Amino acid sequence: MTTVEIEPPVSVEAPTLQDLVDALGGIPLSRILARPAPGLATEQDLIQVNASKRHLCELVDGVLVEKAMGLRESLLAGVILALLREFAVPRNLGLVTGADGMLRLFPGLIRAPDVAFISWVHIPEGKVPEEAVPSLAPDLAVEVLSESNTKAEMNRKRQEYFDSGVDNVWLVYPKSRTVAVYEKGRESPRIYDQSQTIEGQFALAGFRLVVADLFAEFDRCRP
Repeated sequence: MTTVEIEPPVSVEAPTLQDLVDALGGIPLSRILARPAPGLATEQDLIQVNASKRHLCELVDGVLVEKAMGLRESLLAGVILALLREFAVPRNLGLVTGADGMLRLFPGLIRAPDVAFISWVHIPEGKVPEEAVPSLAPDLAVEVLSESNTKAEMNRKRQEYFDSGVDNVWLVYPKSRTVAVYEKGRESPRIYDQSQTIEGQFALAGFRLVVADLFAEFDRCRP
């Protein structure tokens, strides 16, 4: 995992809106911000939009793309974040961030995983970065899928994570109550259902996520 130098965003070459949508993975137009104009958005635009709390976006090839997340997705992300913090913080392994934690993977590409773990060894100077968007690739990136996330979008995002140096990517599927665990260098994911437990790797060795406990959040109700 390496840091990258800041450069101007690369404008997406899409002569039509359909070309733009296809380049972004076939996502709904409703998730593509029209202002700034697609292809011209900057990192500062992203910071301002996210600070306004009206949208939570990522920056992809000069385009502000709104993250797809609802209550149920946020609930699952919150559970995973809490469990990772419970494991990582007492051991002082690194940082655990949530859906508004922006990370510059490459110049012009800023992603915000729903949950991310970044070990100290991959953080310059071994302390919490002061900049709003640090150039960091997490050890683990977790994405909780919603209705508007497409297969092509997640394929692109997963490849970007691995190209930037991420070791593991988890895709959480609320409908099927499964988790797909992708490992760098491994072609096919491991699919975990509610009868299984996910074991952490590398810096998270010893961490365990019981899949049934994760999705049990959907079954809780008032006593």
